[in-house]
Amino acid sequence: MKTPRFKSLLARLPLLNGPQRRQVLDALHPATGLDQVVALIDRVRAPARCCPSCGGAHCHRHGVANDLQRFRCCACGRTFNDLSGTPLARLRLKGKWLEYSQALLDSLAVRKAADRIGVHRNTAFRWRHRFLNWVKFDRPPSLNGIVEADETFLLESQKGSRKLDRPARRRGGHAGKRGISGELDCILVARDRHGNTIDAVAGRGALTAAQLERDLLPKLDRQALLVSDGNAAYRAFSRKHKIAHEAVNLRAGVRVRRRDNLAIHVQNVNSYHQRFKTWLLGFRGVASRYLPNYLGWRWALDGGRVKSAEQLFGIAVGRTNR
Repeated sequence: MKTPRFKSLLARLPLLNGPQRRQVLDALHPATGLDQVVALIDRVRAPARCCPSCGGAHCHRHGVANDLQRFRCCACGRTFNDLSGTPLARLRLKGKWLEYSQALLDSLAVRKAADRIGVHRNTAFRWRHRFLNWVKFDRPPSLNGIVEADETFLLESQKGSRKLDRPARRRGGHAGKRGISGELDCILVARDRHGNTIDAVAGRGALTAAQLERDLLPKLDRQALLVSDGNAAYRAFSRKHKIAHEAVNLRAGVRVRRRDNLAIHVQNVNSYHQRFKTWLLGFRGVASRYLPNYLGWRWALDGGRVKSAEQLFGIAVGRTNR
């Protein structure tokens, strides 16, 4: 719209009655959301903007498409926008992304989130795992001081799969074998006394020292004191890598014991397990292949670490997959 016509339209806005003003606001609301999302994408991506093909940082503007500025890489000649190479590339309805980020912060189920923002439930499910794709990697660089580590188990689930590699069972069923077996997903959680947390789906069945080397060792400060239960895998892992280790004999009823002025226990990490499992109940079961996303989602919410939809959205688009 040209400027004289826009000024004429703007001057007539005070003549609108109440219902008409509400209709105008409703019509402008999607555009307002879109403008917020585009501005946020530019602010998050501008400091580290680079070509997703070659990683080159030298580029120039190259037109606009789908409401986003496009760029051309001066090194390889490829064109891209700020969402290229991110999990949100090629997704539509950008004006509703911040609303959906708030739905994630509110831990809404798929159908409730779809109803709130006005999209199909399949879209809401697809957005959930696209948004959480990078959120699950937003972790502390290391764990220091006293580090509590313990594993918890969830029944393996193939929810949503078209083909099963085992006989079907009722939702919320039980494992066919007693104790810790290959029917259970092993979730390792390590947490220091500052609240920094890392977690991983270690595999199926009992935890092993090899899994600790893969999932815990890269994030564990070598001067840290590792505290665990009596699982032999922690003893073998600590002995091999010369890491200070203290065990709590939970089977004997020992919850807390003292070493000098230090309280030796795993209650912090066990409390985190409980919060995670209680939170999962609202989703009526989750597929095992998506567990890493839910672990990252829970870590973002724990203790109010991510406080706004803008912050969550910034994490979701803050990295480039080259």
